[in-house]
Amino acid sequence: MILVKRMREMLYNALLYQDMSFFDEETVGDLTSRLGADCQQVSQVIGYDLNLICRNVLQGTGAIIYLFVLSWPLALSTLLVCSVLASIMLIYGRYQKAAAKLTQEFTACSNEVSQETLSLVRTVRVYGTENREFSRYLKWLERLFGVSLRQSFAYGFWNFSFTFLYHSTQVIAVLIGGISILSGRITAEQLTKFVMYTEWLIYSTWRVGDNWSTLMQSIGASEKVFQLMDLLPSKQFLSEGRKLQKLVGNIDFANVSFHYPSRMTIAALQHVNLSIHPNEVVAIVGLSGSGKSTLASLLLRLYEPTDGQILIDGVPLGELDIKWLREKIGFVGQEPRLFRMDVASNIKYGCAREVSHEEVEWAAKQAYAHEFIMSLPNGYETLVDNSLLSGGQKQRIAIARAILRDPTILLLDEATSALDTESEHYIKGILRNAKAKSSVIVIAHRLSTIQAADRIIVMDSGRIVEMGDHAELIRKSGLYARLANRQVDALA
Repeated sequence: MILVKRMREMLYNALLYQDMSFFDEETVGDLTSRLGADCQQVSQVIGYDLNLICRNVLQGTGAIIYLFVLSWPLALSTLLVCSVLASIMLIYGRYQKAAAKLTQEFTACSNEVSQETLSLVRTVRVYGTENREFSRYLKWLERLFGVSLRQSFAYGFWNFSFTFLYHSTQVIAVLIGGISILSGRITAEQLTKFVMYTEWLIYSTWRVGDNWSTLMQSIGASEKVFQLMDLLPSKQFLSEGRKLQKLVGNIDFANVSFHYPSRMTIAALQHVNLSIHPNEVVAIVGLSGSGKSTLASLLLRLYEPTDGQILIDGVPLGELDIKWLREKIGFVGQEPRLFRMDVASNIKYGCAREVSHEEVEWAAKQAYAHEFIMSLPNGYETLVDNSLLSGGQKQRIAIARAILRDPTILLLDEATSALDTESEHYIKGILRNAKAKSSVIVIAHRLSTIQAADRIIVMDSGRIVEMGDHAELIRKSGLYARLANRQVDALA
């Protein structure tokens, strides 16, 4: 149990410090299956299988030595049978290892489907796809059943082989032993001892084989676990970077290009050059997929630029201590996910300093969240549940979390998309207040959110195509003006 605990600690620690590209490729259901079932499988190896294998190897060795002392011809015949049994054992063990690997993979896939379906059960219910999701889950269960059925047949063959060879050994011992007694080479007492030690040897061989197959099964199941445990942490965590005496908030994107590791043929950003200054509100707009959120991800160093570099106060982003820098950044995403803890803990989450309840309330009031929080059953001590809060309420809690950090850089990625008009009006007041001590970057589609920005950056296909304030860009009659006109037409 100590070993399993340590394995889970090491595996979870290894997973937490991987690059974001790793989580783009791996699924949550697969990783949680490795943490749960696969690690538990190893406890059976250490606590049971290895123990019995060592014990029976020792017993079998003692038995074979004594058999040779009694009668080496009889011992050789018994050893031959045990060798055949051992060969079958090795083949069966290798099969179990391969089958266990498939079993764990199919189990992980079925867990992934069930986790995804149950977490999106509202979408499933709305679109009436219950039968489709059940079929997806059933497909993996059928594959899992097929592997398990073949394992059962293999186990039956192994047991049949043991039974047949065990009785064959008894017959051989009696026949050869009887002939030896008649010829006067051994006594009846020696033959009795020999039969008893032969049973001891054959049973030891069978038990070793039985536990060996389980051992191979566990090794096959835990192979992916050890692969994940051996992963090195992301480079940004391997060495300590620089900590500036004071972060001013000058941000420069110098000829930055980027391809997502999962889509290397498509450029998310192409030769972006952009400077953002302290006490400035910069809005980034564009069509979906134009690279707006990618800029935010690179600034947070969730990914590394393919080309070019990002400078913070003139220092390359890669040279800075990433944990220190993230403490200075307040970030609110488009769909903030809250933890299953009370509201106050969600607001305090990630804050590096000690925070009083008064400060939490102050941040909530700044984000215009205090009123609805107080209407919850237990106020700030209410346990957050996905069905308890609306999308706009979650966004306001996330904004309060960002304000509480007193950030030097405030990054809002569609942070007002779920807010009503009145709440959005109040949030614009937050931006004006934050501008006095922060560099503010707002990614948004709503004109009402961005038109008061000091500068508006318009992106298209990973490039900056326009730059200026709202009035200037409207006069240019470019992409921004077309987007603005479409919104006006939609409202009309």
